[in-house]
Amino acid sequence: MRILVIEDEKKVARALREGLEAEHYEVRTAADGEEGFSLASRDSFDLVLLDLMLPRRDGIEVLTALRKRRVPTPVFILTAKDAVEDRVLGLDRGADDYLVKPFTFPELLARIRALLRRGRMDPVLKLQHEDLQMDLATRKVARREQSLELTGKEFEILECLLRHRGRIVSREMLARDVWHVSARATPLDNVIDVTMARLRRKIDDPFEKKLLHTVRGVGFVLGARHK
Repeated sequence: MRILVIEDEKKVARALREGLEAEHYEVRTAADGEEGFSLASRDSFDLVLLDLMLPRRDGIEVLTALRKRRVPTPVFILTAKDAVEDRVLGLDRGADDYLVKPFTFPELLARIRALLRRGRMDPVLKLQHEDLQMDLATRKVARREQSLELTGKEFEILECLLRHRGRIVSREMLARDVWHVSARATPLDNVIDVTMARLRRKIDDPFEKKLLHTVRGVGFVLGARHK
């Protein structure tokens, strides 16, 4: 389980990271709202822990922007702002839970487990973008109701792209989530590019509208061409 901690207080961020890693969560941290928004919108996380009083972009702005981008990742607000109005605002803007500092770590862990269980109760078995459809149960892919034959890696790449449709999927993400390699290397980049080219020939070449786009130097996006 991957958790993103967006917290500008170094001691708090370090304590959260160490505590969560001790519970076997994989943790990334961001020290300001702009960095946190960039990570949350481009990378894949199971949960975001979000402070509200952040430099460069406050927590409510980050939360609102993520929900406008239709980022579905659960967001758990951790903040010293304890007014009822602040709690209502955070939840209304799309937060999934709200905990006021100072809090006990066991309570935080219990709430995190509850949120993650909630996210696993209704697994998505079908993914779709426009006329491209994927059935995860049968591992069938079709576009305009035409069946597409994909290799195992092509299927996994397309699943990753569909789960992040409209957002950039980096080569780092593909290396980690599809090839299960933590560190990128040039030979693997070449394999990713070759596999992506084969996938593009299958899902795009036979059709007038192109869905898969390359963002030079960054990665790939399924959906509207990244500006």
